[in-house]
Amino acid sequence: MTSRLAGLLHRRGRSSRLKRRLVALFLAIALLPLLPTTAEAADPPTPPRSAPAARSAVAAMQPGWNLGNTYDAIPDETSWGNPPVTRELLRKVKSQGFKSIRLPVTWGVHQGAAPDYTIDPAWMAKVRQVVDWALDEDLYVMINMHHDSWMWVNNLSTDHDAVLARYTATWTQIAAEFRDEPSKLVFESINEPTFSGTSSDDDNYRLLAELNRDFHRIVRESGGKNAARLLVLPTLYTNADQGRLDALAGELTSLRDPMVATTVHFYGWWPFSVNIAGYTRFDATSEQDLTGTFDRVYNSFVERGIPVIIGEYALLAYDHNRPGIIERGEVRKYFEFLGDYARRRKLTTMLWDAGQFLNRNTLQWRDPELFAQIKSSWTTRSGTASSDMVFLPKSSAVTSQTLTLNPNGTDFQGLRHGSRNLLKGKDYTVSGNQLTLTAAALTELAGDRAYGVDATLEARFSRGVPWRIDVISYDNPVLSDAAGNTNGLTVPTRFRGDMLATMEARYDDGSNAGPASWTSYQQWDTAFSAYTGDSIKLTSDFVNSLKDDSRVTLTFHFWSGATATYHVVRTGDTVTGSTA
Repeated sequence: MTSRLAGLLHRRGRSSRLKRRLVALFLAIALLPLLPTTAEAADPPTPPRSAPAARSAVAAMQPGWNLGNTYDAIPDETSWGNPPVTRELLRKVKSQGFKSIRLPVTWGVHQGAAPDYTIDPAWMAKVRQVVDWALDEDLYVMINMHHDSWMWVNNLSTDHDAVLARYTATWTQIAAEFRDEPSKLVFESINEPTFSGTSSDDDNYRLLAELNRDFHRIVRESGGKNAARLLVLPTLYTNADQGRLDALAGELTSLRDPMVATTVHFYGWWPFSVNIAGYTRFDATSEQDLTGTFDRVYNSFVERGIPVIIGEYALLAYDHNRPGIIERGEVRKYFEFLGDYARRRKLTTMLWDAGQFLNRNTLQWRDPELFAQIKSSWTTRSGTASSDMVFLPKSSAVTSQTLTLNPNGTDFQGLRHGSRNLLKGKDYTVSGNQLTLTAAALTELAGDRAYGVDATLEARFSRGVPWRIDVISYDNPVLSDAAGNTNGLTVPTRFRGDMLATMEARYDDGSNAGPASWTSYQQWDTAFSAYTGDSIKLTSDFVNSLKDDSRVTLTFHFWSGATATYHVVRTGDTVTGSTA
């Protein structure tokens, strides 16, 4: 992402100042489709088709993986929490079914002064080593100019000649270094281009077109295998709004180069991807956002013979260090659907992995079940269900529970607990897509009914991976009074087997409270969090946004369906919380 909101949400080791800058930039980009834009041409340009070699290369790159937060990290490869790259890492990536890697590189912090802007030879050698290792593993490699986009390239409008000179010098050195590398090495002109000091989209499109023309000229004129190397060009912000796609189509029409591909990024429907405005589930709105995005890039490019790479995809707030922002089953539904729809739209996808998926110290997947879902989506659909959790109130008798199956074109084949198949008719029944677990079966599965997960089932389908269902004993969470200050408020909480889904905040007059004043449902991490088993935390941003001496009513929503009401009052630098 521009700035890698993952730097904000799932990237460690960044300064708070940088994080604030990334948040502001991403929010501006994320909301662009909702804002008025300049008029679009009624008949957008129809660029020439890419060569068969370009289309086959991009197809052969599927699926791809990003070596994120490494050579793009500032100032060095380990600065954002990942270990040095090893050849074993690349072998692991290859062994897991990936056919390509994207190698984001930030060059600016490793360059000398004007006019030569010489890239540090040691840094170039590091990049070269990873490229060669990956090529030796028979992986395609895509290298780019990464965080330079917002560190100095974004000043093209206000410092045109100096920025263009530096951009030219940088790509001239990269092109010369790799001019004789095999054709499996691919160049991407710039990551998530953005420009400051402009007054319109037309200005932004013009600047991006100038950069891409310069990039194209430098690489092609450098000779060697660069004369026919596949070049990848991004839309403005790497965004898939139709105006961005049409502008890039115009660029391709002007270049008339058959060895080109285009790229956009996708991190999901923004409210779902960060848990705000009550979007806790991968619902029809999130699906429509995904299909609309992929349909637009398909219609604008793929259908016209120009390949498209989703150069980064994930979920903005998915982070193994902070579970709960997006519920596990909803994460699985998102990746299952994305992989299938990308395949149907003939899009090559490259997973953004800053360390939150593959543990680079152990070379093991942090969530093997999730990776199995992602990998399966490359070739087939998997069945899911309305939830991956069945909640049993501990304080009352066990009753039957029903989930809605989402077969996704597969056939439901049964339930399994460990090595035992559950019996249809006795342990569960199926009516249409309604799966009902009997009270008798749930009583046995719940065992001594300790709070939390008592048993895990697998719903099996004719294709894809099984769907996990946790049987959970719970009682309504209990909150306690608390005192804090403008640094935040920690609310002691006995979750009693339940899990927080989201939080609403309103003043007594019914208006919204919190940093996101446009919705009552506040954003996880920005306003609140619940990462430990003993408390819910209200952030400093949340308490500082509150009106002085005005009571706020919080409604905490839990995944069982339970809710808890809590009152907060800020008086000067003091914040108090009390149960309703």
